Amino acid sequence: MLRNFRKYHHQIGIILCLPLFLTVLSGMGITISREILHQYDLSETLTRLHTLELFHLEKIYPLLNGLGLIGLLVTGVTMTRLFRKSRHQNSEAEK
Repeated sequence: MLRNFRKYHHQIGIILCLPLFLTVLSGMGITISREILHQYDLSETLTRLHTLELFHLEKIYPLLNGLGLIGLLVTGVTMTRLFRKSRHQNSEAEK
């Protein structure tokens, strides 16, 4: 079972690498262009890129990013075995 989660985590990570990288870089660019450079025209363009409004995907892109991140979180937490019962508890329950 752990092997399946590792496989899914790997696949989701590969698929989400570029969209998440784009989201992070454009988000940082928005902050830098507004707060440091005071370039509001550049900030507006980066905002359109951040939400993929440039390609008319502003309604679906954040949803897909969010669902992908939830998938990465679920598979990642499952692989840590954080919620697994310890062997010590199992051996006491058998007695």
